Amino acid sequence: MTEAEYSEQQSTKKKTKKKQKQEEMSFLEHLEELRWHIIRAFLAIVIFAILAFINKDFIFDTVIFNPKTPDFWTNQMFAKLAELTGVEGLRINSTELQLISIKMADNFMTHIMTSIVAGLIVSSPYVFFEVWRFISPALYENERRHSGGAVVYMSLLFITGVLFGYFLIVPLSIHFLGSYSISSEVVNQINMRSYIGTVTSISLASGVIFELPIFVYFLSKIGILTPDLMKKYRRHAYVALLLLSAIITPPDVFSQIMVCFPLVFLYEVGIIISKRVNKKAEEDLEAL
Repeated sequence: MTEAEYSEQQSTKKKTKKKQKQEEMSFLEHLEELRWHIIRAFLAIVIFAILAFINKDFIFDTVIFNPKTPDFWTNQMFAKLAELTGVEGLRINSTELQLISIKMADNFMTHIMTSIVAGLIVSSPYVFFEVWRFISPALYENERRHSGGAVVYMSLLFITGVLFGYFLIVPLSIHFLGSYSISSEVVNQINMRSYIGTVTSISLASGVIFELPIFVYFLSKIGILTPDLMKKYRRHAYVALLLLSAIITPPDVFSQIMVCFPLVFLYEVGIIISKRVNKKAEEDLEAL
């Protein structure tokens, strides 16, 4: 090996080490940026959780406990429907469910956990905004331009899902599970934490499920999903959505169908979204 070749080899090694060092620093800076996005999102959740903790009368009496009362909007609508059709089986939560607390710390711990859930739901638009701020620099300029409303769409879908779960699935679940009895010898005494856990988990699960079009968009972007694939396995997807509906609803056919309809609609919307994403990708390739 000549001196010139040796010198060039050493220079290449130094450049490689320098590049690796730069990549390592960039990765660490990337992690640091992610850390601050998480901190800001967490602080937003904490702030709204504190506000929810302070306003416990509104959170519990007006929001959490209202679906079990006959005066709740959904229960009134079902009562009117029962009167119009003459089918008394449509009347739900006509008798208010009584709750009990069986542990000393139940009220306090439930207060804290419910406040955190409320803080998460209320701050969700800002949390989505922080997620978008983190991933948007990795997108091309045209992708950022076409995805500018991502935060708005994600927030609207999530809040819509939460409201759908709260106003429809929750009252149906309370009516079915709260009135179900295996024997007249057994008296239903529903634990407060069990009731609140049902309300919050159903509402959050519905919010996440309503993000289906967003998941379809990003999976289509990276080439995992295509409209042809979604159409091919449409029947399989419908069965999966029906099973998913059965998981988040009480075990009666009416509730499952009521939940499955919007999920099927969102799946069809996902096919349209995937088609648009693929069409745009083909146009970009032709432009090159």
